[in-house]
Amino acid sequence: MHLIRRGDPHLAVRSSEGLTTVELYGELDLVLVQRVRPELDVLAREASALTVDLRHVTFCDASGLGLLVRCAQRVQGRGAAWRLVCDQPMILRLVRLAALDDVLRPSSPAPPPGDEGPPIPHPSLPGRLPV
Repeated sequence: MHLIRRGDPHLAVRSSEGLTTVELYGELDLVLVQRVRPELDVLAREASALTVDLRHVTFCDASGLGLLVRCAQRVQGRGAAWRLVCDQPMILRLVRLAALDDVLRPSSPAPPPGDEGPPIPHPSLPGRLPV
């Protein structure tokens, strides 16, 4: 597994043998959506398996949900594996209230088989290496 370095402190990506994990940080609102959408669009087109990890997202609005739906539909539409990792009760509640469980399929933070690599480095979290 190797870290794919990104210039945005709100996005970290790791990839190994076709499995790609995107970890988002901060508030998934219109500002962040506009910043990370191009990168997520590329990954949604190219990754054979894409996991989006929201464990470090503190807020999500309708534009954030829209971005997640866009990614999920693109990944699933081409037959690739999709996984949304989320342990944030407010975000999970928002997904349920918006009736997006079937599209986004949020799951627990346990890593899928073969995705037990080292933590994704992030500059603002203690004990992690800079991206």
